[in-house]
Amino acid sequence: MSDAAIPVSKPKGKSLLEVDTRTRKRNAAEKRFQAYGIAAISVGLLFLVALLWAIVQNGIPAFTQTFVNLEVELVEEKLDPNGNRDPADIKKVSTFGYNPLIKEALIAKTADIPTEVEEGDLTKILSASAAAIVRDYVIENPDEIGNTVTFRLLTSSRVDGYLKGRVQREDLARDKNLDAAHLDLIDVMVEAGSVERVFNWDFITGADASESRPEQAGIGVSMIGSFFMMLVVLFLALPIGVAASIYLEEFAPQNKFTDLIEVNISNLAAVPSIVFGILGLAVFIQFAHLPQSAPIVGGLTLTLMTLPTIVISTRASLKAVPPSIRDAALGVGASKMQSVFHHVLPLAMPGILTGTIIGLAQALGETAPLLLIGMVGFIASNYPDGVAAGFLDPNSAMPAQIYEWAKRADPAYYERAWGGIIVLLLFLLTMNIIAIILRRRFERRW
Repeated sequence: MSDAAIPVSKPKGKSLLEVDTRTRKRNAAEKRFQAYGIAAISVGLLFLVALLWAIVQNGIPAFTQTFVNLEVELVEEKLDPNGNRDPADIKKVSTFGYNPLIKEALIAKTADIPTEVEEGDLTKILSASAAAIVRDYVIENPDEIGNTVTFRLLTSSRVDGYLKGRVQREDLARDKNLDAAHLDLIDVMVEAGSVERVFNWDFITGADASESRPEQAGIGVSMIGSFFMMLVVLFLALPIGVAASIYLEEFAPQNKFTDLIEVNISNLAAVPSIVFGILGLAVFIQFAHLPQSAPIVGGLTLTLMTLPTIVISTRASLKAVPPSIRDAALGVGASKMQSVFHHVLPLAMPGILTGTIIGLAQALGETAPLLLIGMVGFIASNYPDGVAAGFLDPNSAMPAQIYEWAKRADPAYYERAWGGIIVLLLFLLTMNIIAIILRRRFERRW
């Protein structure tokens, strides 16, 4: 019987090319699911854009600051009565001795400006740091005594806030530090070019300041503290985490002991960061007697917190390498260690580096552990003298500094908290870019 003789039965019911009710419902469900996904992504992007807009809008003003250009006469009779230019004698003059000189300079500056501000209240438009800035300059340049020197002095936080739109005239109704007459004077000085708002490098390079000088506060010293902490975390967490992962994944026998270690590592990854802060306080400060508030203590504490993340990501990268790579290496006579370090580890390197940098980025943004070991704001006013001092001297870190600024009363500190967030995000963005570059650099396809 030939194939041509086989009868072909016609399909019963509707044609396969015709969409029935059940198929239409299934297609409609797929479209709804896609719409839900697009809506979720859109909402997420909307919140992200709103967050970034809030950060930029509130933080950008922190990168500019208002200054007054003032010609101050450095009277020799008040600053160096003996006339010998001896630094020891010059240092005996405190900041209180410089306030009258600044006041006279302001009176001379505003002599041609009609104002209702009394002469004794003119200095309220200046920062409390003005006298210290002039004094430091005189100590460094004693030969300038007797001359008239032009200084660029910080205005008060309220004057700066007024020019930035943060302070309104009605806000000064019950303010003892400033009134509407001061703002009228500032408007005239701005038009004359005596008061200007310029980029504030001191915010990026400076140190924290007291609550009476918010306009002088900077995040530079805290950036150095975070940098030294990250060095400690990098040089401890990376080798220890990678070594532990290689042993557990490639060499350790499968028994109850290794199962217990794996469970504990997974649990440690979910432990709140404040618990690691308590552990660091008890072990590194109270037991080991390491210096409190030092970046090395913060780095050791964050290393404990970062290790589980690095171990988990490294083990996942090692598992992603096909078993055929190991079998091929062993088949041509390589030892177990040679197969791991010559073949498996290079192929897993992109995932290992990515997980490590993500762990470092997480550690960089932690605040609670650092507060428990004393790394709060306004504990370091200068940069460390050397590498050893960078690790051992008391310092703060960017997230702790931002937290301290956010809880202070003056709105200028709140503005600087947003600016500090921008700096911290730039650090995190840089670290993630490095992770992407390293992943593509070491990535291999098989």
